[in-house]
Amino acid sequence: MALSEVHWDRQIPLPKLAPVQAKVTVALVALLCFMNSYDGEFVFDDSEAIINNKDLKPTTPLNNIWSNDFWGSNLSSNSSHKSYRPLTVLTFRLNYLLAGGLHPVGFHVLNIILHAVISALMIDMFAILIGGLAHDENGRILNNAPKTSLLAALLFAAHPVHTESVAGIVGRADLLCALFFQLSFLTYCKAFNRGSDRDDRFSVQWVVVSLLLCAAAMLCKEQGITVLGVNAAFDVLLICNVNVYELSQRLLLRKNPLNVSEILRTGLLTRLALMGLGGLSMLYARWRIMGTGPPAFTEVDNPASFAENIFLRIVNYNYYYSLNAWLLLCPWWLCFDWSMGCVPLIKSATDWRMVWLLLLWCILIGLISQALCSQDSQRRRTLTLGLVLLVVPFLPACNIFFRVGFVVAERVLYLSSAGYCLLLAYSVGHCCCRWSKYRKPLCVSVLGLLCVYVARCALRSHQWRSEQSLFTNALSVCPLNAKVHYNVGKNLADRGNSTAAIAYYREAVSLHPTYVHAMNNLGNILKERNELIEAEHLLSKAVSIQPDFAAAWMNLGIVQNSLQRFEAAEKSYWNAIRFRKKYPDCYYNLGRLYADLNRNVDALNAWRNATVLKPDHSLAWNNMVILLDNTGNLGQAELIGREALKLLPNDHTIMFSLANVLGKSQKYKESEGFFLHALRINPNSASCHGNLAVLYHRWGKLELAKKHYELSLKLDPEAPGTRDNYKMLRRKLDQLKQPTP
Repeated sequence: MALSEVHWDRQIPLPKLAPVQAKVTVALVALLCFMNSYDGEFVFDDSEAIINNKDLKPTTPLNNIWSNDFWGSNLSSNSSHKSYRPLTVLTFRLNYLLAGGLHPVGFHVLNIILHAVISALMIDMFAILIGGLAHDENGRILNNAPKTSLLAALLFAAHPVHTESVAGIVGRADLLCALFFQLSFLTYCKAFNRGSDRDDRFSVQWVVVSLLLCAAAMLCKEQGITVLGVNAAFDVLLICNVNVYELSQRLLLRKNPLNVSEILRTGLLTRLALMGLGGLSMLYARWRIMGTGPPAFTEVDNPASFAENIFLRIVNYNYYYSLNAWLLLCPWWLCFDWSMGCVPLIKSATDWRMVWLLLLWCILIGLISQALCSQDSQRRRTLTLGLVLLVVPFLPACNIFFRVGFVVAERVLYLSSAGYCLLLAYSVGHCCCRWSKYRKPLCVSVLGLLCVYVARCALRSHQWRSEQSLFTNALSVCPLNAKVHYNVGKNLADRGNSTAAIAYYREAVSLHPTYVHAMNNLGNILKERNELIEAEHLLSKAVSIQPDFAAAWMNLGIVQNSLQRFEAAEKSYWNAIRFRKKYPDCYYNLGRLYADLNRNVDALNAWRNATVLKPDHSLAWNNMVILLDNTGNLGQAELIGREALKLLPNDHTIMFSLANVLGKSQKYKESEGFFLHALRINPNSASCHGNLAVLYHRWGKLELAKKHYELSLKLDPEAPGTRDNYKMLRRKLDQLKQPTP
């Protein structure tokens, strides 16, 4: 169980620090790398997981997080992503409560702190994986590889591939999963600290606690269950001291038969049975929670998984593995998204990229052979456990067990990078032992690598501070990625630069001709620029490609309405509602169509549906009041207006409309109150000043009418109705000033 001091550790070019000093150093390096992202914005997936996620708000019942997915959708829905991470969402909700709203600083700060804590704990984890379980007289674990574990933890703390997980708030799932992963492993190790020299003693209670922490990791992100594989490998290789190569030779050659009683004596089978039962229970519970089965990913999400030829599918999967390996080796080309043309498929065995596959497997086979066949038992265990920590956490993302919804994702490498850092630290120690005369250049190289890592982390986390910088920098990494062009265009459109946005949307559609979201957004901008024919063509194409695209149907209806193709517009609106039952904006636009056609009852019903689905739909409420006012239903208009203001007490547009209704009903005092309240909220409203002046004019308060007519004309000199009314008032005032004969 316990190993002696690791012989290469003394050669590592780092000082030997006390345990607390080592952890503080690693935590400070982690903070240094990512601290400049603390005041970043909500970017990319944060909009769906945080800004638009109702589960974060205190008004939403807390129980909802246990029945909804990571994005706030019900898990039983066919459109759900099936990402079940309630503990992660719970921390988002806590951030929301502590900050009193959606303020990104608190979210970012917690992410950075979590990474620093995880990096510091990596020292303990690496120390056990390299040096084994030796305890002092107080029962504390001794670190037999202090320098190697420190170097590996420093490399982990500063690895640039972690930027997405740390600087992107949605990466909280990976951080929490890693934290509980570590705690599960360290707790499993506690099962063997019984204060006894007997190897057959272990604590079932600590194994159970380890399983509970594994479940917690899985409730943060699905990848958490892989800690069971690491725990099992650790148990076999370090606790039971099994030589895998020797064991395989015994089984294959049937020489020196396996001593089953020896394995039974160690309690290994009992522990493996406990972990197997616990793992199967978690998987079963997870499958039941998913409800309707796995999520339905499309070819856009993961094109290799849709390749008909099995050979090409396997080849492309392995090419993806090599890309992930390259991101660990050289984390310079980083991108927030690697889909939609960023990684073209390998379609033939003559593709030059096949070299990367061969190189990857040559390196892996070399490492595996060293791990199995080396005469040095410490080297065997370190390499084997390093490979286990590298490969096992990556298994859920490898497309072997189920299809995943991405091509390459930097965030899934957060845990796997720990195995890479362990192997790299071992390699440094091995090289220092073998080539001791080059120790100084190796020391400079290690220091240089850490400095490059820190600088790259700082640069990359700065790019994650805003969507503009994140998306723009991705263009240089993946210029053929349609999604990158789409996101750059969307960001430009949100900032009001529609002309530049059009160019990027067109490029996205050019790179990916079936990109319906780009077509929808481009059609929207063209609609606003009154380029209706092209907008209709794009939106019609989008719904023909994806018939259940409700937003595109609604936008197509708006365009058709503008082209006065009312029957087609009505059909488009109802198609949108058919595919999205709760669609208040579509009911609102349907109401506008009916109002244009003088189908007033239908219009009122449509707007009422909009307000039922979305009680704070200001435009729908206001349109109901205006329509009832225009049709002479002043009593009903007043009731609707008052109902609306109970829900939206500070909506100046509804106040304005209700004030007009009350004025026509000769309820001058109430009308005046609503006009003045609306003006306190929006003092520069020319129409509000003008209509208040009309009210005073009717009421006989002519000086006040004159004042507000003049204020209205000052704000909008071109308002013809106001100017005419003002002239009438002036004539009346002049007549009143003339002396009676």
